[in-house]
Amino acid sequence: MARSRRFLGFAWLKSGRIMGLLLLGAIIGVAVLAGSVTIMHKTSDSEFCVSCHSMQRPLAEYQGSIHFQNPAGIRAGCADCHVPPQPVDYMLTKMGALKDVVGEISGKIDSEEKYNAHKLSMAESVWKTMKANDSATCRSCHSFEAMDVLAQRPEARKAHPVAIREGQTCIDCHRGVAHILPDMSASNASGATQLISAAAHTPAQATRLYAVVTQPFRLDADSAQTDGTLFPSSEITVIQRNGDQLQARLDGWQQQDVPGALYAAPGKRIMSAVLDERAAERVTRISTQTDSETGQQWHQVALTFWLPKKSLIDDQQKIWQYAAGLMSANCTGCHGLTALDHYNANQWIGVMKGMAPRTALDEEQLRLLTQYAQKHASDMTKTEGSEQ
Repeated sequence: MARSRRFLGFAWLKSGRIMGLLLLGAIIGVAVLAGSVTIMHKTSDSEFCVSCHSMQRPLAEYQGSIHFQNPAGIRAGCADCHVPPQPVDYMLTKMGALKDVVGEISGKIDSEEKYNAHKLSMAESVWKTMKANDSATCRSCHSFEAMDVLAQRPEARKAHPVAIREGQTCIDCHRGVAHILPDMSASNASGATQLISAAAHTPAQATRLYAVVTQPFRLDADSAQTDGTLFPSSEITVIQRNGDQLQARLDGWQQQDVPGALYAAPGKRIMSAVLDERAAERVTRISTQTDSETGQQWHQVALTFWLPKKSLIDDQQKIWQYAAGLMSANCTGCHGLTALDHYNANQWIGVMKGMAPRTALDEEQLRLLTQYAQKHASDMTKTEGSEQ
């Protein structure tokens, strides 16, 4: 009997210890969880984010943006834009932020020169993440479903329905909304290099090709004389090939009394080629029509010439993808992307010239971007040269 009592007492004691340990474990677990949540919350606070010396430059940019101060009095903090709300993405982002601590300790961007040198790579990393997660942080405040599109500005009224229809995400059109865009020169050049590389793999049997850069051409295969210049995105038809050279026909339009230029469509200043005097004399006239708006005569023409095959591609969409990237990267620092059909083909010339000084575009990139906008303008159709 006594032994049974001792055994029962021991069992109760053991059970009590187990319960105590479980209770202690629960208390420690709650404390750790609460501490972790507190730490996560505090390290997501904008005050904490900008407490590092290296963050003073992006802070100044942010304080000059509409996300910091606006008529509605709504302020988006650092975490609102940089930390996704979804649990898994949230934790991955917080763990990934450890590299920023290492960067701060090592002084990676502790001077204006270092900051500017790394700004493009940092921005592209953020853009890539936002593209991958469908701009999750943007959508925590903005959503297509909640937009009163009719109450928006004219450009937004046209752009947002297109974005909804084509499945675009916020970062496709809105870069530089909280920070000044970095120098995009290196990124622009990288895209051009990729396009040239793609052109090197153009199939030998392709008969319809597109120029990826501005390039000279010759009327005769064995001539060293340049007889004109072909503009990027211009379509040519291959007649014959001879090693690294090919003979091609360019179809286009000439304005009456302006023999030195070939355009992609009648009445549209979309430059396809500039001709020297000898080339202008070789142009073959096919038909003539009169522009009903201006009364000017336009001649449908064709010209045959020789040029190297290395800068020609059979997929025009690759050219447009590069051009769209140029527009997205260089034209979103002051506003969202302007819908391509917001202007007609001739209006885009003045728009591009006016905006060019505010971008990192060189002359060649600006020429291609102008072609892209013009060939997708409000008054262009596929039959007039727009391959959409």
